This record gives sequence, C-alpha cells and structure tokens, in this order.
Amino acid sequence: MKTNLFKFLSIGTMALALGACQSDTAETPESETAAEPKEQTEYTVTDDLDKELTFEEVPETIVSLIPSNTEILYEIGAGDKLVGVTDYDNYPAEAADVERVSDSVAFNAERIIELDPDVVIGYSTGGPTGFEDLEAAGIQVFVIESAESFEDVYGDIEQISTVMGLEDKGDELIRSIQQQIEEVQEKVASVEEKKELYFEISPSPEIYTTGKNTFQQEILDHAQVENLFGDLEGWPQISEEEVIERNPKIIATTVSYVEDPIDEIKAREGWNDIDAIQNDQIFFLDSDITSRPGPRIGDAVELVAETVYPEAFE
Repeated sequence: MKTNLFKFLSIGTMALALGACQSDTAETPESETAAEPKEQTEYTVTDDLDKELTFEEVPETIVSLIPSNTEILYEIGAGDKLVGVTDYDNYPAEAADVERVSDSVAFNAERIIELDPDVVIGYSTGGPTGFEDLEAAGIQVFVIESAESFEDVYGDIEQISTVMGLEDKGDELIRSIQQQIEEVQEKVASVEEKKELYFEISPSPEIYTTGKNTFQQEILDHAQVENLFGDLEGWPQISEEEVIERNPKIIATTVSYVEDPIDEIKAREGWNDIDAIQNDQIFFLDSDITSRPGPRIGDAVELVAETVYPEAFE
C-alpha cells in the first residue's frame, strides 16, 4: 500500500472587520469595511516518489498522463483546467476536447513544455519516470504510482485534490465511492455461496487473466465473486486447456479490440462443452470501468456484482 503524505507550509487567513452603523443613512468608514479573504499562500505537497513540490498558488493549467487521474480531476471539479491528456482519455465526454500529448506510454515532452502547465500529474509503475526534460524546463511534475488497491485509489484522490486545493471535494468523492460499494455489498450480502468467475483480459491465442494481488481481484472481492484463477499471482498467461479443465460456469471478458469478443469465445475449438458456454453465461464488461484505478471503482464493483447476481438488483 502506498503512503500518501501531504503537508501545507502555510494556509491563507481570513480577517473580518465589522462596521458600526449609526443610522440608516450613515456610511461605514472605509477602515471598518469587511476585509477581502486573503488567498492561500505558498504550500507544499509530497508525491509518491517522496518529492516535495511547492506551489505559490493553486495550479490553473494541468497535464494528466493517465486516464484514471484525469477522471479524478474531473470528479473533483478541476477538469476544466486540463490542457493535455492521453490518447485514451475518453471519460467524461469533455475529456475528448482536451489536446492529446501522450499515448499513456510515451509522452510528447516538447509539446508539454510548449503548453507550460502549472503542474503535470505524472504516472509511475516503479521504474524510471522520464520526466527529467520537463523538470529541467521548470515544470512541476507530481508523480502518482500505479494503484494496486482501493486504498491506493483513495490515496490518489487525496493527493490530487490536495495539489488542486480541493481537499473537501476529494473527501466528498471518497465518501461517495465508499457508499456506493457499501450499497452493492448490502444487495449481495444474502449470497450464501460465492459464484466463480473466469475473468479474461486478453483473448486467444495469448490468453491472460487476472489473479490475486491485482486491482481486478479487489473488484471481484468487493462484489462477492470468486476468481476462477485466484490461486495464481498477478496477470498470468494461461492456456485454453487450463480454462477447459477448470470449466467456468461464468465467463467475463473485457476485450474490446475484437469485433465480437463473446462470439470469439464461443467459437474456440473444444470450448463448446464448458458450462458457461452451454448455459450462455458469457458477458462483456467495460474494460475502462474495470481496469482504471480511479473514481469509477464503485461502478466496477456494481457492474461485476450485477452481472453475476442479477437477481439481487431486481
């Protein structure tokens, strides 16, 4: 689990002077009028690389280098400040109008420097970040490490909302997500025996699924669903024979880059005797919702739970 550190060096103060009215027509002396609230002064926030970034004022322009963080920015009310995002930023709809500066793997440093954002919300999986050119150009890069759990997602929301001076909005968003998940869990609380699901994230001939200690595993756990390959670690590649042998009763695929992923599964040689295929229990799950560690994790839990236990949502 990531450790999220936030600290403000100083916070703006507010003073209020009260005027004394002597009559209905008397003017309030200038020295006694209410003072304007002072804006927040310099503050410092620490990112996931333990790097302190100091801001003299709340950022007005932002570049986001991963869709999940873009979604967080929109949800806390800072989406209108985005000037650059990745090719895959498609939610909410407004994100489509923001300039593309990255394919989520490589980013256009030259263009980002031209845009000169107040902050880049960067992304790291633990290796080299490649942000040196941006930092050398004087651009602040706030790095968020890849979230591996729901708690990590909540931490990301806290960090980003702190950078944007919107801590209350971040707290509100976290509570909303947690409430949604709790409501889903109440609906499936009466499930006596968890149903088992085969979760496919890459199709034949190179089949990949999700195993334990993954973000998708936590989605399944919160939805009260058993992972058919939960005994494996990470995102393992498996063979068709392994799936046939385990004989899943329910199959869910997140593959969105083939014409008809459900028909593709049904047409695989030797799969016709699998219970899920025999009983027409193959479902497509939105890959964006179920793979992005962002504010739609509640939607992901609800989507999986409703797919597996539709009777609980009637």
